Amino acid sequence: MLNKVMAFQYLTIFALVFLTMACRSTAVDPLSPDVNGGQSAIGSSAPLLQGGAPGEPNRNITVEEATDLSGIQHTAADVEFMQGMIGHHAQALEMTALLYDRSTWQDIRMLAQRIDVSQADEIKMMQGWLTARNEGIPENAAHHTHGTMLMPGMLTPDQMAELAAATGSDFDRLFLEYMIMHHQGAVIMVEALFASPGAGQESQIFNFSSDVIADQSMEITRMRRMRGMLEDR
Repeated sequence: MLNKVMAFQYLTIFALVFLTMACRSTAVDPLSPDVNGGQSAIGSSAPLLQGGAPGEPNRNITVEEATDLSGIQHTAADVEFMQGMIGHHAQALEMTALLYDRSTWQDIRMLAQRIDVSQADEIKMMQGWLTARNEGIPENAAHHTHGTMLMPGMLTPDQMAELAAATGSDFDRLFLEYMIMHHQGAVIMVEALFASPGAGQESQIFNFSSDVIADQSMEITRMRRMRGMLEDR
């Protein structure tokens, strides 16, 4: 009887070992290079299909081909956007320059300082982008030239004169009103860029224009809150 019990135990242990080894041999290792390289559990490559042009067949492509952005070129709309945004940013700096000797409100002075730093840096970036592509770089003050079409949200000469003539809380209110309008114009410019066929796809211009929407939308919210604080005074 004892021998039968021991034999049964040996058979049970053998069966468990066999099953464990079988499971290990068929399991898929999530860290396996084959799996990470797009391999399926049975070792075949997962296909990536690229749609063909009208009248042409689809074709299989590699992961490297699918993620390669080096072939994306800038468009005329990209150039116009960068050139126009330089003047747009330059006017924002002219607006903040008026603030420091017309307002003592610390919150609005800190806002102006943030605008100064970020938009001055972005002007340099846009100038470098245009230079690298042998495109024309407008002067920062080109928007003052008679007959120049202003970009969305930009102040007219009369509005700039009105802002320059204001002081104290009147200046704070007018500055916020006009800077909100100015920021909204920048967002409109980005939306127009993305609506242009093939535009805004190059990585640098895509990242910059996306940042413009995110940063200026956030500042619009902040300025609206500040405007409400002025009304409560």
